[in-house]
Amino acid sequence: MLAATAALVTACNSSDDWSEPRPAPSAIGTLGPGFVDPSTKPAPEATITPQPGSWAGVHPPKDYRVVLLTSGTDNPTKALVTAVKEWADDEHVDLRTIVVGNAHEAVPSIAKAMEMGPDLIVSAGNDLIDGLALVTPNHLDEKFLVVGAELAEPTHNVTAVDWEGASFRGEGLGMSSTYDPNSFTAERCAAAIRAGVAAVLNDLTGIVVWL
Repeated sequence: MLAATAALVTACNSSDDWSEPRPAPSAIGTLGPGFVDPSTKPAPEATITPQPGSWAGVHPPKDYRVVLLTSGTDNPTKALVTAVKEWADDEHVDLRTIVVGNAHEAVPSIAKAMEMGPDLIVSAGNDLIDGLALVTPNHLDEKFLVVGAELAEPTHNVTAVDWEGASFRGEGLGMSSTYDPNSFTAERCAAAIRAGVAAVLNDLTGIVVWL
């Protein structure tokens, strides 16, 4: 039951209660050369490796509605959360945060995030991956962005941003042999949220963006 979850919801830059419907958000600006081959759309579950900074010209519309789901107190998760919050502040995003206590609370917390009516749900923390793998295939109209990890078999509504040193794909697969918590630098985490949102806003979803 949703009432049983220990998720904590906080909001910043909130300008409305998200109860009013509105048109789907559109990107402000365009992707730069080298983000993706302009002649063809990436295949489902494909991995693309954009040129550094090729996403810098893309911005979300003001008051873009984002729920950040986060779980874990480890340094990589903290770095990702900081990057998402700084991006939201810079871009005037209407960001609300759900802090998930542990992996067992992931599914009800994801459901709570969807009920809020966001434009995008961003996930930070390895404990959320198995829950997302269960929920996302059954809610294809919801858009999800996973930063610093990925789903083993993402559906078209799930986009991930990853790099060597990250790439956790769920407990069943174990931790990648190349996992390196020191790879979660402030610069890379900042690039992850910006590149991932640029992909989502340009309908490049269901893929892995490799930094």
